Amino acid sequence: MPFSAPPPASGEPYVLSASLDNARHLSSLLRAVHFQDHATCFATASGLRVTVEDAKCIQANAFIQAEIFQEFAVQEESVMFRINLSVLLDCLTIFGTSSLPGTSTALRMCYRGYGYPLMLFLEEGGVVTVCKINTQEPEELLDFDFCSTKVVNKIILQSEGLREAFAELDMTSEVLQITMSPDKPYFRLSTFGNAGSAHLDYPRDSDLMEAFHCNQTQTNRYKISLLKPSTKALALSCKVSIRTDAQGFLSLQYMIRNEDGQICFVEYYCCPDENITEAEL
Repeated sequence: MPFSAPPPASGEPYVLSASLDNARHLSSLLRAVHFQDHATCFATASGLRVTVEDAKCIQANAFIQAEIFQEFAVQEESVMFRINLSVLLDCLTIFGTSSLPGTSTALRMCYRGYGYPLMLFLEEGGVVTVCKINTQEPEELLDFDFCSTKVVNKIILQSEGLREAFAELDMTSEVLQITMSPDKPYFRLSTFGNAGSAHLDYPRDSDLMEAFHCNQTQTNRYKISLLKPSTKALALSCKVSIRTDAQGFLSLQYMIRNEDGQICFVEYYCCPDENITEAEL
């Protein structure tokens, strides 16, 4: 079991304390959203959300439910801080990214509140390392307002189907065009690269399709450069939920099962590419 962190020297209680038997459960999820150096951490009694954004066009959220941790305690209604994600990942993998069979890195994570560093206590094979990572004032995050009532189209695919698609698509294309429709072609991915246009269709009765709820035909384009970071989460996932709202905003929600069989989620939100006309579609 993870060891206990020493009490704060000042006597002030930690507003956030958490422990994990295996730090890889956290580091693998954080790697799935690591496409910028900084992230915003948001902790409530339900668990930890780590958010990364780029250019106000894409947002990634890693959700680690409280049940994943052996201990998870938040003393305030919510705790929020900004942190260097690259440094955090370096600390979490300080004993290496792949442990020997039967060994794992235990983690104890503590945060005393605004202005204080995030404390990490890592132990493997009797060796303990203590890391202090400076925290920053959290910045205002994008609100994609992507509630279920505003979803127009939604499908759930086995991830292997989307992994194969990304492997086959022409990545010289600047955009990925996604068509979702209650009628044929149902779900189509299109690229427009140096070799010409290419389309990949999924019938609604495909073995890879777990759910299909399309209310109207929608065709939207998204910059491939914005979607590429999500392939990290795709590689770890077993299922992916693809949703769009009336404005064409895209939600990719990846279901990830860790080594212990526990379920976590990583979600990407992406703005549609507005530099196209209806005639191009």
